[in-house]
Amino acid sequence: MAGARLKDVAERAGVSIKTVSNVVRGEARVAEQTRQRVLRAVAELGYQPNASARHLRTGRSGIIALAVPELVAPYFAELAAEVIAAAKKRGCTVLIEDTGGDPEEELRIACGLSDPLIDGVLLSPLRLDETVLANRGRRVPLVLLGEQSYKIPADHVLIDNSAAAREATEHLLRIGRRRIGVIGQPPDRAHATTVQRMHGYLTALHAAGVPHDPRLVPETHKFTRADGAAAMRALLALEEPPDAVFCFSDLLASGAMRAAYEHRLRVPGDLAIVGFDDIQESRYSVPSLTTVSPDRREIAELAVGAVLDRITHEAEAPYTRLTAGYELVVRESTDPHIRET
Repeated sequence: MAGARLKDVAERAGVSIKTVSNVVRGEARVAEQTRQRVLRAVAELGYQPNASARHLRTGRSGIIALAVPELVAPYFAELAAEVIAAAKKRGCTVLIEDTGGDPEEELRIACGLSDPLIDGVLLSPLRLDETVLANRGRRVPLVLLGEQSYKIPADHVLIDNSAAAREATEHLLRIGRRRIGVIGQPPDRAHATTVQRMHGYLTALHAAGVPHDPRLVPETHKFTRADGAAAMRALLALEEPPDAVFCFSDLLASGAMRAAYEHRLRVPGDLAIVGFDDIQESRYSVPSLTTVSPDRREIAELAVGAVLDRITHEAEAPYTRLTAGYELVVRESTDPHIRET
């Protein structure tokens, strides 16, 4: 039925217009049987909610934006899926934006300029300057994701990267490794994520009385498999190569394992490897990868909840830092006796 209205759906389902509205928006509690009846009527009539009309009527569209540096990166793709699921439960739609790490694009999205109907923005910034972000023009509710430490009026959802990196390094120390390399340190050494992970790594070494050898930290330009392989080859060319490597992403670890294979090294016999992110391929690599697993579902729930709270009560609550959990998942790359099921 072309141009079906709420009224048409209500008549087909035998309920009030208010009930149809609640079901469509995911608001209020509606009996499951009634909800299913409304959804069948929506499908049968081909009803499409008019976001523009709702925006004019309420000042809200029910659309939030999620902006990440690189959507093809498995971590961000998996995070996006969790954000979509968390938003859907709250009756919201998610617009996905890939910034490519371009600071101008990051600022455009932070200002809500990617779409005039956006109610709020979840942004994982990579290179956006703090001063520029603080002075952004059009103000839409903004929640920051990741470890960039911005002192601006915005809620921030993150994990404790330093603690996670320390736990990963301590695991390698516990299994007897002492020359522990790091793959993921950029040339400028300025990115908050890598700064925090390096801090955790160094803290673990210091606590164990193991001296830090700067030669075990080759520069890495990007978090890709190719960069991981190149860094691993550089480490293996040292007169005293490492007996373990902590990689700042699972993609880097994947490249490192490939380089180890090329050098006919056994993982973990000759070289133990730990990653970070717990992307799906890490469970199925050979060997399966020990990795830090951020709680992506909790990150998504906290972020979506924070931006919707800010949309509803924009100036009523202080801005907060919300910390999600993580766990170190031990697999075959550090323990040959573990088998994935």
